[in-house]
Amino acid sequence: MFYDPRHDDHGLPHNPWMALIVPRPIGWISTVDQAGIRNLAPYSAFNTISSRPPFVMFSSDGDKDSIINAEATGFFCVNIATFELREAMNRSSAPYPPEIDEFAAAGLTAVPCENIPCPRVAEAPVSIECMLSQIILLTPASGAPCTNRIAIGEVVGIHIDERVLRNGRVDSELLQPLGRMGYRDYTVSTRAFEMIRPVLDES
Repeated sequence: MFYDPRHDDHGLPHNPWMALIVPRPIGWISTVDQAGIRNLAPYSAFNTISSRPPFVMFSSDGDKDSIINAEATGFFCVNIATFELREAMNRSSAPYPPEIDEFAAAGLTAVPCENIPCPRVAEAPVSIECMLSQIILLTPASGAPCTNRIAIGEVVGIHIDERVLRNGRVDSELLQPLGRMGYRDYTVSTRAFEMIRPVLDES
């Protein structure tokens, strides 16, 4: 099948788009608003975009609390959701009003970050402290309306629980990060394999 998403109907019972780019890592974004109310929400439109120096991004469909808070304060924290924390992650995804603390609603422990005035999830084996770099509004060439905004953060602190380290490396089988598939499906990383990048013979 082929369809042009700008003007064609895919003809399927459910939109296939988000089932095509899988698995997507989940950025569990913690922020605090200007009144000090904590917020926590998962985003599957999330990834690293640079390694030296490290930058990350998450995309928000509309003005949700995470991006509003990040824009207002200049900071956000990415917590890595794991299989062990799947139920808490799911609870935090409910459409709570801004005055509700999702840490409390999900039964999680909020602890201060080191370099930013923002909470992180104590139970998460990895947390990434970010200083907001910029927010980009997506603008389709067609002029069609789009409410998605991308928050780009410069990484200024990284927490790694030693229980996910093996032989000096982060072990994905110990970490068991959650990934988002299409529809309502999730996956978990339980197996990794190594491939060495080929080196070209220039002789």
